Amino acid sequence: MAAQDNARRKRHGRLDTSGASSRVPGAAVAGNWRVMSNRRPPDSRPAPGPIATAFNMVGSRVAELLNVCAIYLGIAVLVTLAMVLSIAPLRGQLSEIQQAVHQTLRPENVDDVLYAMLAVNDIDRMLLEGLTGAGAVAERGRDEGSGAAAQASSEDAINFARLLRASMEAGSVEGVTAKQEQALRSYLARKYRIASSVAGALIKTAFVVAKEMELDPQLILAVIAIESRYNPYAESHVGAQGLMQVMTRVHKEKFTEFSDGTIAALHPIANIRVGSRILRDCIKRRGSIERGLACYVGATGPSDGGYGAKVLAEQRRIALASGIPVGR
Repeated sequence: MAAQDNARRKRHGRLDTSGASSRVPGAAVAGNWRVMSNRRPPDSRPAPGPIATAFNMVGSRVAELLNVCAIYLGIAVLVTLAMVLSIAPLRGQLSEIQQAVHQTLRPENVDDVLYAMLAVNDIDRMLLEGLTGAGAVAERGRDEGSGAAAQASSEDAINFARLLRASMEAGSVEGVTAKQEQALRSYLARKYRIASSVAGALIKTAFVVAKEMELDPQLILAVIAIESRYNPYAESHVGAQGLMQVMTRVHKEKFTEFSDGTIAALHPIANIRVGSRILRDCIKRRGSIERGLACYVGATGPSDGGYGAKVLAEQRRIALASGIPVGR
């Protein structure tokens, strides 16, 4: 019996031991699960290397620089807008004051167009008076005792302003109808982007000078178109000046009739007179318009580089636009 009790106690002890062993590990596992759930998982990413660190630093610096640049750019834009909005009205007022001063100080007997191109000071005013003949010719006439002749030369030199005023009225060109004159003026003003009044004054001058030189006025207008595109202040790289691009140092003697010499090449009327005289001499010397144009452009050989063809083509276009027949 004792042996049976001992065996039973041992069996129950194993059962108790096994029961204890089965219960204690379960409690430990539950406790470990709670602890592990409260812990943050370790960072599995590797530590950045020195190159990655350097790139990160450079990127952060660039981002900071871009932010600063954007801030300063915004400030510059705001300052620019403020200056534009505030300076524009002031510029308009200064322009009106300057125009008023120009009109107040402008001599009454000088060319309005030329005076508008010059600043108002003593040197430029003397240059203007010498160019138009308003000062030098009259003074020379008083010294030589020919005041009437000097006054006539002065009026002839400054009458471009009168031509501008006269060109406002159609029918001022002799030998053509008012419709033809208007068509010619419109063609030149539109193609060469000049004022209609200026186109009318230049047409009037070309017709008057052409009659004196026995040339076709539309040929003179075509030469002006090819040479300077109706810019009276144009100058080439070789020194040719004005509407018809006259070489002043070559034809210096042709400017002796003007009070200030070769500087008169910048005056529209003087330039057209001298240029037309050169063209007439070239045509007489060479015997034809084509050869005369080659002489005018300075071609010494058989070819003029297509200059004559360009002038004659423009002459035909002018005649077609105006309805005025081409003269020879």
